[in-house]
Amino acid sequence: MSVAASVRPLRPDDHRAWAVLWDGYLRFYREELTPEVTADTFRRLCAGTAGVFALVACDADDRPIGLAHAIVHPSTWSPGGYCYLEDLFVDPAARGGDVGRLLVDAVAAEAAARGTTKLYWQTQAFNGRARSLYDQVGTLSSAVVYERDPAT
Repeated sequence: MSVAASVRPLRPDDHRAWAVLWDGYLRFYREELTPEVTADTFRRLCAGTAGVFALVACDADDRPIGLAHAIVHPSTWSPGGYCYLEDLFVDPAARGGDVGRLLVDAVAAEAAARGTTKLYWQTQAFNGRARSLYDQVGTLSSAVVYERDPAT
């Protein structure tokens, strides 16, 4: 289903709609966060401090139907830093159109406006639907991602 959408920054009054999208995103990745972490995440995203920013795709009634969260950070390889697109999610009812592409393009525009030299993101190998879009709007790198609990 194709949905006419526009993209704008996340606002505090988007909390209810954002929470539904955030919950869908976390369920997809089989993640559980405490209510305190979710509340802190929303607060930081709305404040836009420490290089974090959030955009939402909205339908014709200005109701959020997709989200994108990104972090601008320094890089040892670039004086302008990089932008990491950490979270991207579109309401299943709004998929099949250009909502995801609009969000990626809007994050890229914001990253460019902030002077970064690279926008990058990752997804699960099994996320075929997202990867189909990502193959169109980005370049697959050869990077392999490792993780570690820093406390161990």
